Amino acid sequence: MTTTTVNSVLRVAPASPAEAARHFRASLALYTDVSDVASALASGGDPGFVLLDSRSADAWDQGHVPGALHLPTARIAERAADILDPAVPVVTYCWGPGCDGAARAALALAELGYRVKEMLGGFEYWVREGYAYQTSRGGERRAADPLTTVVDADACGC
Repeated sequence: MTTTTVNSVLRVAPASPAEAARHFRASLALYTDVSDVASALASGGDPGFVLLDSRSADAWDQGHVPGALHLPTARIAERAADILDPAVPVVTYCWGPGCDGAARAALALAELGYRVKEMLGGFEYWVREGYAYQTSRGGERRAADPLTTVVDADACGC
């Protein structure tokens, strides 16, 4: 008698290619990453979206992405119409992967009728990937973390 052992990776079979394509297309419609945002902002001209930092004023002062707008999640309902154009997509970010603030901000904006994506990695990965950021003291930049990005290269190739 032969016994087949299924490892934990394949215990639940992979989705069909069509189902996987639907899932990943939907995921890319909702999320973007730090390097893609940085590339779009660095390309010059209008990137086609507004980057929105949804953290508190203290967090904003501690550091934020240059060019981002500041609108804490708690104030989105009352202030979004004053500072955002409903025709322009919004990309939200908060602290990092351990924080769901960007998702809550994205939900609040979507419920108001804005097209929105969440920047995966948030401010933490912006800094860890070596991009410049603004603080209440001025501009700063840290060396790229080789565990999060390719060091001494323009892109990771993905």
